[in-house]
Amino acid sequence: MTDETSYLFYQSRNPRPFLDHGEGIYLFDEDGKRYIDGSSGAMVSNIGHSNPRVLAKMKAQMDKATFGYRLHFRTHPSEDLAAKTVAMTPDRLDRVFFVSGGSEAVESAVKLARQYALTQGQSERYRVISRFPSYHGCTFGALELTGYAPLRDPFAPMMQDMPKIAAPATYLDRDNLTEEERGLKYAELLRDKIEELGSETVLAFLMEPVGGASTGALVAPDSYYGRVREICDEYGVLLIYDEIMTGAGRTGKFLAAEHWGITPDIVAMSKGFGAGYAPLGAIIAGARLVEPVLDAGGFLHGFTYAGNPLACAAGLAVLEEMEDQGLIENAARMGEVLMDELRALMDRYPFIGDVRGKGLLTAFEFVADRHTMAPLDPKLNAYERLVELAYSRGLIIYSRRTRGGKEGDHFLVAPPLIITEEQIQEMMVILRDALDAFADEVGLSVETAA
Repeated sequence: MTDETSYLFYQSRNPRPFLDHGEGIYLFDEDGKRYIDGSSGAMVSNIGHSNPRVLAKMKAQMDKATFGYRLHFRTHPSEDLAAKTVAMTPDRLDRVFFVSGGSEAVESAVKLARQYALTQGQSERYRVISRFPSYHGCTFGALELTGYAPLRDPFAPMMQDMPKIAAPATYLDRDNLTEEERGLKYAELLRDKIEELGSETVLAFLMEPVGGASTGALVAPDSYYGRVREICDEYGVLLIYDEIMTGAGRTGKFLAAEHWGITPDIVAMSKGFGAGYAPLGAIIAGARLVEPVLDAGGFLHGFTYAGNPLACAAGLAVLEEMEDQGLIENAARMGEVLMDELRALMDRYPFIGDVRGKGLLTAFEFVADRHTMAPLDPKLNAYERLVELAYSRGLIIYSRRTRGGKEGDHFLVAPPLIITEEQIQEMMVILRDALDAFADEVGLSVETAA
């Protein structure tokens, strides 16, 4: 097979060079070109690439066993990782179920919620409310809970329709409310939707505590989080946090829920949990949900690779590296540095309308007019073009359409948690160069220093 021939297919025909190796925050292609991994892949590589201690611990497990089916054996890596995960999460979350990825985690969370409701004699509870826009995965169940039209709409006739409420995109609001009032306003949308549907039919509310791919690091006002928890408690609705992207230290806490003192009923994790060293994810819940399900005959769910000893050995090594290197604390410190740098871009580029995020999950959004927050003309394909300009210069960032997938352009900047201030500056030099090139290419104005 030549370089020009490939039997693989993914989302598109966009060609990429062959990866040779990774070191820390850098990736190198076979021609020796270096790329800064400014998005940690798809917000996955939290501890950087080719960490020697993680690889050594994976090799030690490989020398013992790479697979042991969970119905046939317990394994120390899975038991140890479960214990470590519980120790790092808020109180009352003390049961762990392992999966291989984010979509599996979201579906597992919803299926646990449903089976718990059945044990409580609440068979009429089946509706899961989520937000629009949002992203929760690409399998059918997770996709129906996703609010992103291009990915969901082609498959809509094949799925059970689930209700949505508006995501708390307060930066787009033009009203006289304070941020605290706006947060409460968006939270009350959940109460209104529960009342509309009939509270006896609502099983759960699923939300990203900090927005991911569909909303670009969207952070709600602080008032939102506590009020949502109160509403769920009032109606007996389970609160599920999708921490696929935010979990494992990305936002400067092990779970983003900790920023607001919230304990969800179920948490879904993946991505940085295995940090790219092995396919790994988990749901974390409390015994009050899990034990009734087990008592009723068991959790009717499972995946072949759930609790795989090699994946769990990798995950345990990843969490140990986070602790040993103080990476969660570094994410908080470097997140402030990165946010300052991204906000400074607004002085030079009038078409950057918003900068947002938490820790090292940050984003900026393009607009045609900051006053109205009108998006750029979709025909510019800005969300794709800037990524290509940055990539050609050796910087990898991640983008999506902002306004439900039809228009708007946001760019996630989420480097590995090991990044230093000097490396942030290195990244910003390339990003500014790419922004200059984009502005010149499409005829957008740039402010020059006096």
